[in-house]
Amino acid sequence: MTPRLEPPGTERFVLGILAERRPATSPWAEHGWRAVEALVAPPDLPDWTVLREADGRTLFFAGLVEVALYPTDTPNYLENLAADPPRLFVVLRPVDAAPGMALLTATVDVGEVQQFADSGADLLESLPMPEALHAAVARFVAAHHVEQAFHKRRRDRADPEALGRRRPGP
Repeated sequence: MTPRLEPPGTERFVLGILAERRPATSPWAEHGWRAVEALVAPPDLPDWTVLREADGRTLFFAGLVEVALYPTDTPNYLENLAADPPRLFVVLRPVDAAPGMALLTATVDVGEVQQFADSGADLLESLPMPEALHAAVARFVAAHHVEQAFHKRRRDRADPEALGRRRPGP
């Protein structure tokens, strides 16, 4: 197995995700999905274990995800921590295999979330960040964030003479 290349100081946290399948209110779909909770201390269960079924709704233990924190992405984590409340973003992807959805990833990086939102096929859910993860992200940002000064770039001045020159005609 090839070792993973990552910046020094990277931290990883494992979370369990609960997802729910419920009857759809749309005539174009049989059911809808949503992530409902992130567990800091996940149970030892196989992915997509049914936890409860009632009134056409099914609650699944979707599986485990690894949330990675990189020292280079602290501005994105700061932006998330400034939200009220801070969010954990869970990405579910439709698949052909039962139960019809796969747990792809989870992140606290608002920049990474935008990439998943742009794909259009994935289901992106926002959950309140668990308190233990919130504390870990705040500690991580405090240890690794370096404020970058903003430098406004100056544009090159256009040469008005270059715009007015014409080539000699035929």
